[in-house]
Amino acid sequence: MGQRDTDFRKIRKLIKIMQENELVEVEIKHGDEKILLKRSPPPQQTITSVPMNISEVPAGTGAAQPDIAQELAEQPEKTDDGLIEIISPIVGTFYATPSPDSEAFVEVGTQVEPQTVVCIIEAMKVMNEIKSDVSGSIAEILVTSGQAVEYGQPLFKVKPN
Repeated sequence: MGQRDTDFRKIRKLIKIMQENELVEVEIKHGDEKILLKRSPPPQQTITSVPMNISEVPAGTGAAQPDIAQELAEQPEKTDDGLIEIISPIVGTFYATPSPDSEAFVEVGTQVEPQTVVCIIEAMKVMNEIKSDVSGSIAEILVTSGQAVEYGQPLFKVKPN
């Protein structure tokens, strides 16, 4: 019975990590053992995935701080040149187009409004739409399609209206 209690505690801990980081799915493989946990996404929210290799994360740490990501989305960064940066809320791969043969979401000079999709960031095989949080025109694109981006990395500069 002791091993079973330990297993349930580990599963509860994984569920807590999923909830704290708003993860929808977690799969862990260890040798011949495999556990897959899925939960319904929260209603009316963007799904955010955070790539994480369990063996590289120190014990007792979460993968991301959702409150920090929300703060970044709500408070655009102003640069010295008066432009506002749209920054990456997650770690992943930047894509400027919805598919390889499609046109870019935005280009330099494109007018954007709050909630305009400006790119996709792929994280753990989940495509996350990144939306503008300001009105203005794209002044500069700071990354290229297929480039790995970090949490908090500037993606675009927008000249506000």
